[in-house]
Amino acid sequence: MNTPVLYIVVPCYNEETVLPLTAPMFLEKINALTAQGKISPDSRILFVNDGSRDRTWDIIEDLSRQDEHYEGIAQSRNRGHQAAVLAGLMEARTRCDITISIDCDGQDDIGAMDAMVDAYMDGCEVVYGVRSKRDTDTFFKRFTAEGFYKLLKAMGADVVFNHADYRLISSRVLKEFANFKEVNLFLRGMVPMVGFKSTSVYYERHERIAGESKYSLKKMLALAFDGITSLSVKPIRMVFFAGLLIMLLSFIGIVWAVVAAMLGHSVAGWASLACLVCFVGGVQCLFLGLIGEYIGKIYLEVKARPRYIISDRTDDMEE
Repeated sequence: MNTPVLYIVVPCYNEETVLPLTAPMFLEKINALTAQGKISPDSRILFVNDGSRDRTWDIIEDLSRQDEHYEGIAQSRNRGHQAAVLAGLMEARTRCDITISIDCDGQDDIGAMDAMVDAYMDGCEVVYGVRSKRDTDTFFKRFTAEGFYKLLKAMGADVVFNHADYRLISSRVLKEFANFKEVNLFLRGMVPMVGFKSTSVYYERHERIAGESKYSLKKMLALAFDGITSLSVKPIRMVFFAGLLIMLLSFIGIVWAVVAAMLGHSVAGWASLACLVCFVGGVQCLFLGLIGEYIGKIYLEVKARPRYIISDRTDDMEE
């Protein structure tokens, strides 16, 4: 096997405080892997600016002028972390043999890239970076994150436990992955669908080097909900069976009411009736909302709008 060309894909959103600190770390890793003969000297670091409002893009442009190993693309506006990662992967797939996607905050262990490349050389086309423990997380985040992965598994989604978006993917896999046209992106659930030989590399996640996390609770919940509704139809089936159960209970209640009336034991019970009506009405609204989420996703998919638009490239400056 020839020495592979590696592209490290790094999504960035308002990272002007941390990017100057982690960019040299990525470059050091590229140079170290090259010196060991594991990757080609043509390997690069590809930053993806996700519509940042600070100086992130200016920093990326400066880095590309300083060293040829740095490259950058900019989205026309903020489209979210998943779209930024996808944009970088699709941009790199024709230029390299393997990609490694990683966030720029320095939390994921860059040293795990050595094991990822080794696994690729051993024949694996996809290598997942998996957190060995969550000691740096709060109890709430650890509980909700692990519960989310377990819920996805229960829903039938093929996801790797405690894996986010730190992974190695070969260009062969990316070629097939390009055929996935979903607008609603949940990469950690979509990549396993492609198949090919895969393995996992375990690492410890660190505290963020600088700046603040861009993933608020609202964004994490939105991503979790997208993951469930994008990868599984089990919630719809659960609604169907729950509807059957409620209908059965309602039928039993109707029979009881009719029998009680015929025996002369009926009692005016507007409170219990009101509670029953409110309960059934609430359940119906919940179910309709869930079904509406699926219909909304179908609506977005049918429109087939572009998932990302690249407005600038650092290599344009050299042309």
